[in-house]
Formats: sequence, C-alpha cells, structure tokens
Amino acid sequence: MAAASSSDSEGGRAESSEASSKWLDAHYDPMANIHTFSACLVLADLHGDGEYKLAVGDLGPSGRQPCLKVLKGPTVLAESALPALPAAAAAFLMGQHEPRTPALALASGPCVYVYKNLRPYFKFSLPQLPPNPLEQDLWNQAKEDQINHLTLKEMLEGIREKAEVPLSVQSLRFLQLELSEMEAFVNQHKSKPIKRQAVITTMTTLKKNMADEDAMSCLVLGTENKELLVLDPEAFTILAKDAVTSLCFGRYGREDNTLIVTTRGGGLIIKILKRTAVFAEGAGEVGPPPAQAMKLNVPRKTRLYVDQTLREREAGTAMHRTFQTDLYLLRLRAARAYVRALESSLNPVSATAREPLKLHAVVQGLGPTFKLTLHLQNTSTARPILGLLVCFLYNEVLYALPRAFFKVPLLVPGLNYPLETFVESLSDKGISDIIKVGHPLV
Repeated sequence: MAAASSSDSEGGRAESSEASSKWLDAHYDPMANIHTFSACLVLADLHGDGEYKLAVGDLGPSGRQPCLKVLKGPTVLAESALPALPAAAAAFLMGQHEPRTPALALASGPCVYVYKNLRPYFKFSLPQLPPNPLEQDLWNQAKEDQINHLTLKEMLEGIREKAEVPLSVQSLRFLQLELSEMEAFVNQHKSKPIKRQAVITTMTTLKKNMADEDAMSCLVLGTENKELLVLDPEAFTILAKDAVTSLCFGRYGREDNTLIVTTRGGGLIIKILKRTAVFAEGAGEVGPPPAQAMKLNVPRKTRLYVDQTLREREAGTAMHRTFQTDLYLLRLRAARAYVRALESSLNPVSATAREPLKLHAVVQGLGPTFKLTLHLQNTSTARPILGLLVCFLYNEVLYALPRAFFKVPLLVPGLNYPLETFVESLSDKGISDIIKVGHPLV
C-alpha cells in the first residue's frame, strides 16, 4: 500500500507540474532526422491558406546531404536537395499581385535559391571578387613555364601570410597538396582563370516601400568578405552595396527609430527615421494586371478543325480502343524490362531475402568533376547487415575515381547510409559510359 501511495503521489506531482507549465507539449520526436540551426528555420504561410508551415534548411547527417524540408505539423510536406550547406533562410513577398503567397529564399554558399509554391523559381549568384594581382601574376608565369611548382609554392605561401586580399580556392588547394602531387596539379589548372567567390553568411528581409506586414520585401545579404547587399525582390538586382561591419537599430538619444552602421574603413553612420515619414504605396498596381481583363482575339474555326472534331465524334470508340492497346503494350514492355533487370541484378532493390538492400545513386555537378553519392538502406525488419563491401566498376579511360572501394559500416534496418566519392571525366569529346556498383568477391 505504501508503494502504491508513493506512485500515486509522483503521478499527481507530474500532472500538477504539467498543468502549471506555460507550454503545451504538441509534438516530440527524437528521431526526426533534422540537423539545422536557428538562422535556417522559417515559419511562413507558403500556400496562402492561413496555415503556417515550417521551412528548414537541413544540413543533413554529419553535414552531408543538405536539403530543404517543409513541414506541416510533424509531417514532411516537401524535400529538395541542395548543392551546398545552407547558411540562412527567409520568407518574403516578391510582388503585389494576388495571391499574396510569400516566396522562400535559402542562402547556400555564394547563391540564393528562391522557391515559389515549393518549387525552384530563381537562383541569384554573388558577383565574383577581383583576385589578388600578385597571385594572378604567379599563375600567369606558371602558365608560360617561367617558374616551377616549387617556386610557385614558396611565393604563394608568402602572399598568404602577408597579403590583405585572400588567395583563391585554386591556390589554397594547391598549397594543401603533397610535393609529389603539386606538379600534376599545376599542369592541370595553370590555364584556368583565377576566381575568387564570396560566400553568404547571413540573410534577412527589409520592407521596400511600405511598413505593412504584407508589404513587398527586399533580401538583405551579409557576405564573408564583410559586405552588405540589398536585392530587389522583382528583378533580383543589387540595389545597395556597402562594406558594413555592424548594424544596430533602436532608441538613440531621444529618437526611437535610429539605425547605426559602422563600415570596414572605421566609419560611423547614424540614420534617424523621420517622424513625419509616410510609407506611401508603390507605383505598382495592386491586383491582377490590366491585360488579364482584355478579350483575346480568338481566331475563327478552320475547316480542318471542324473536320477533325467530326472525326473524333464519329470514331471515338475506335480511337479509345487504339489508345488502350498502346497502353497495354507499354505496360507489357515495362514488365519485360523489369524482369530483365531482376535477372541481371540491375534493379535498385534486392530481390532475395538473403541480402535485403535498397540502393539509390545521385550524381551532382556539371562536370568535368562530379559528386557521386550512393545511398544504401537495409530493408529488413530486424536483422542488421555487417561486413558489406562495395566497389565501382568503370572505364578507366573515360573516368577517374579517387575512391572506388568502400567498406560499408554496420547497416541498421531502416536508416539511410550515404557513401560519397568524386568522378572526373577524362574525355574531352563528351563521351560517357555506365558506372556500375558491385559487390567484390572475397
């Protein structure tokens, strides 16, 4: 009885604590597989139905497989892969036309990906930065074979330590190589132009014409090289650009709306919003465009159109039977192709219960270097798979793979395991071939 009384008292305290809490536990899922941070979370009414969705810039497990996820309650509504890790996300209205549904912007690397209705709409890339002139001169000398790779290494190391302008990614990759690999790298890249690209580190929105909640907004981007860019929401052009190092907005002195800005050169800018400022409506018209109300000049029905209509009316049954015959033939060919895939072990899902595996390959990139990601999943209900080996079979004349053999870790049922490698196309004639995934015999 004492034990029962103790249990009842503990349950009563838990109920009392839950009743006095200011929060309701709506959902809890420790296995939701979401890896992100605050700047990549956005709550927005993406469909204009009054129901707000959660947009997540997901880094993926261990910083791999970045993607954009949109959740409705605990359910993932949409998912799109990203080419680089996300840095920030924001929702904003691009125009005044109906329906007033916000767009979703996601900053990733040097680009901003804009989605409308959960579909890719526009991609904005940061302008390239001017390279270090000393670095450019060194690579030009290497191109003319005036200096060797050892001299190039020493000179680039001196520039990296003293120069104010950072080195390009090409030079940094070169300095990370072993001495035995540097000469081949120089021969491969000495003819390529030096490029230095900025990276977006933060992003927010700024009202363009009005301060209303549903007003059109501009995207404000902060870059790694301490620049602040303001993008036009309609044309996606840069409206303002400044090397800003910090921003602060609030009450200063006796003024409530004060913006304080410091610049890279040590400058201080203080802007006070006028008390008489009126945010008037922009020049753009609200609602559908005038062309929508114009009557279309529909051409007259031709004799050919009338004859075709009569033919479809008279031979409708025969046309439907022909369509059904072609549909059955298509299904038959698909079934035969599936059987051939099962017989030659080319199907992505194992047909035997001895090795319950599901395989999915994804290729990313525009070439000549591609990223090949192989996704493995154990489809069994309870049995893990251990000691699996995977290798890629390819034509060594056409492709080069720095990592063509994997020792797969323990595969837990139901989880997705990505295996990544890079593929370099060696052919300059655009010739392609099949890369097969196999299990080596040991």
